[in-house]
Amino acid sequence: VQLQASGGGYVQPGGSLRLSCAASGGNFKMLTVGWFRQAPGKGREFVAATTRYGLQTHYQDFAKGRFTISRDNAENTVYLQMNNLSPEDTAAYYCAGDQTTTVNPLNAHEYDFWGQGTQVTVSS
Repeated sequence: VQLQASGGGYVQPGGSLRLSCAASGGNFKMLTVGWFRQAPGKGREFVAATTRYGLQTHYQDFAKGRFTISRDNAENTVYLQMNNLSPEDTAAYYCAGDQTTTVNPLNAHEYDFWGQGTQVTVSS
């Protein structure tokens, strides 16, 4: 499975961005896909995830009410809509995928496939 993340950019506080994670080479419907982020000098942290077949979604507390994860099975793509962004959201954002049924979607170490990062910078 190959994952391609895109959609990052520069935005002012309060603005919005939509990240995309395009998957290829596997059965997309069976993929659990998670978004993680890593700011300079910090560890990688969980943002949001959608489980296989879109059965469940999970959000980190800071993402609840501001971020929405969704998946388009026809396009083999998972989206992360991010609204009301703040400078604290500045980070490289990564998407990850896993096809196993037992993956903990919140745990980065359990994902087998990773896309390259896409940078999000929130600044006035």
